[in-house]
Amino acid sequence: MEFIIDTVNLDEIKEAVEYMPIVGVTSNPSIVKKTSPQNFFEHMREIREIIGKERSLHVQVISKDCDTIVKEAHRILEEIDDQVYIKVPVSYEGIKAIKILKAEGVNVTATAVYDLMQGYMALAARADYIAPYVNRIGNLGADPMELINELSNRIVMDGYDTKIVAASFKGVQQVRDAFNYGVQSITAPVEVLKQIFKNPNIEKAVDDFNADWYAMYGEGTGICDL
Repeated sequence: MEFIIDTVNLDEIKEAVEYMPIVGVTSNPSIVKKTSPQNFFEHMREIREIIGKERSLHVQVISKDCDTIVKEAHRILEEIDDQVYIKVPVSYEGIKAIKILKAEGVNVTATAVYDLMQGYMALAARADYIAPYVNRIGNLGADPMELINELSNRIVMDGYDTKIVAASFKGVQQVRDAFNYGVQSITAPVEVLKQIFKNPNIEKAVDDFNADWYAMYGEGTGICDL
């Protein structure tokens, strides 16, 4: 089970990796636009410095034709490092690019997956991660959890090493469902993950425990004060 964050905001990343068991960072052009770094590659190198090589970094291409996708992938790898996962949308040109990049030994995250057959194509092309868009699929009237379940079953049946990294979340329930239906990873905004801890019952339980403690040992007397 992997928690990945979908942001390029340096402060968010620093806080998230400090507080939560975060194993990677994903980005796309829309996510980058929210921060609008002046120097894209320098910014991504800063992210790598924050997260280290032990966490994954996923960076998306922007071109729509295979040849340019591959060129952009090479540039990303040259400018950041060769451990970056290149995010490639699963279009007709994109699947060709995924095949080429995997033949070169490049880490690939197949993204913009809305349909199970897209997922199967990316799986057969040996993508390392496949990213179905949970919320967007639901908004189109389809069932993202059915897609995740079928794709997960196929990975197990055929013995693929590929992981599903579910993306496009608007709330914690979607994240929980994605894990329960078989994804190995999720990538979500930091604010969505922080919602996990905003249950008022958590704070009440801590307050009740503290009240009992202070009733025994005196208000303001902590464990370290004994």
